[in-house]
Amino acid sequence: MAFMTVRRVMRGVAFGVMMAAAPVVATAETLADALTDAYLHSGLLEQNRALLRAADEDVAQSMSALRPIVNWAADATHTFGTARSATTGNVARGSVTNDMTVGLSMELLLWDAGRAAMSVEAAKEVVLATREALRAVEQGVLLGAAQAYMNVRANSETVALRENNVRVITQELRAANDRFEVGEVTRTDVALAEARLSGARAALAQAQGDLAIAIEDFRFSTGRKPGRLAPPPAIPMPAKSPDAAKAVAMAHHPDMIRAGHEISASELRLRSAKTATMPTVKLTGRYGLTEDLDDSDFSRGGSIGIEASGPIYQGGRISSLERQAQARVDAARGSLHNVRHSVAQNVGTAWARVEVARAARAASDEQIRAARVAFRGVREEATLGARTTLDVLNAEQELLDAQASQISVSANEVVARYALLAAMGQLTVGDLRLNVQQYDPAAYYNMVKSAPTKRSKQGQQLDKVLKSLSKE
Repeated sequence: MAFMTVRRVMRGVAFGVMMAAAPVVATAETLADALTDAYLHSGLLEQNRALLRAADEDVAQSMSALRPIVNWAADATHTFGTARSATTGNVARGSVTNDMTVGLSMELLLWDAGRAAMSVEAAKEVVLATREALRAVEQGVLLGAAQAYMNVRANSETVALRENNVRVITQELRAANDRFEVGEVTRTDVALAEARLSGARAALAQAQGDLAIAIEDFRFSTGRKPGRLAPPPAIPMPAKSPDAAKAVAMAHHPDMIRAGHEISASELRLRSAKTATMPTVKLTGRYGLTEDLDDSDFSRGGSIGIEASGPIYQGGRISSLERQAQARVDAARGSLHNVRHSVAQNVGTAWARVEVARAARAASDEQIRAARVAFRGVREEATLGARTTLDVLNAEQELLDAQASQISVSANEVVARYALLAAMGQLTVGDLRLNVQQYDPAAYYNMVKSAPTKRSKQGQQLDKVLKSLSKE
């Protein structure tokens, strides 16, 4: 009778453990769906796209310095007063005049030793650097979404595992109480089962809390709650060796490219600072009209000329600006040095984490296999009276821990592979070939680089674009 009772309990335990180890059925919601939603939802991406558009406008503003500048001015003056002098016969006399003046002025830069042109080129380099900063943000958004997706999957599987464990141990406790009533086991066996059930419930509560946190992270990344998540696709190693991965990163990582453009911009500013003592030559033109509103008197006239100007002494400001520009060049070069080593370190670290995750997954598979064999053996020995209830509970717990560990290491491996792609600069919507309309960083630049006016056709198109952006 005792052997039959134990056998029925162990069959229930074995069935529960096998069900916990069963694979999750794939569903329609994939990792690519989550990454796409994160790309479309991210406010951080929108913020940096706006910063890029602001940098685009710097090019337009720099370009305007090379074009004619036309201004107007108007003045209407009412003058009144009282005067007494020899010319008035020493008699106080009042006077009132009303004048109006309208004038136009124009200037066109003819020569400034290339300062304005270098300012345009420096602004273009800043735009290219800002584009790479946007690409780095995009990588961070997608990596965060991948992490959130895998956390939800792993915690969901862990909750299912813990729920099943509670059900199994509840059955064990019920069987232990039945056996205690017929005198087959002692109160100690019942207490052991009760303690294990309490521990299983605590572990379930922790797993449920972790899942709730993971769901909130997913909502933050994608803007919605997760559904039933499918297993992620297999991700091949993006390079054959760590050195090959570092070589790719040196050429393609956004931080490396951004640092290069920042050096170019700072060097252009230094060249511009070195020409500060050179003269500036402008073509100037003026035309004005003055009307006396009290009678028919007026004056009209204008002028055209070439104006040259330059500094003589400015208290050391020009020399200081040049030294400052040189220091910023040195700082940009030092930044590139640091970025190069940081990118290489991140690739090496990411590669090592992938290798660790792969090894951990392989070890976890072996651990589960051995724990399952051990559990089956202990269960059969218990039916023969050679093992105690504690032995069975311990064997079951080891198998449960191995299964929980496998869930964690499998998720870690996927995240580690995506982190390696990010470290190499290859975790963008384009690199992943996601089915989503990509933001074109050059589209807005091409509209504003020629500095169109608001009344031009291109300026009106820009207004429509800006209005649509403000509504999103």
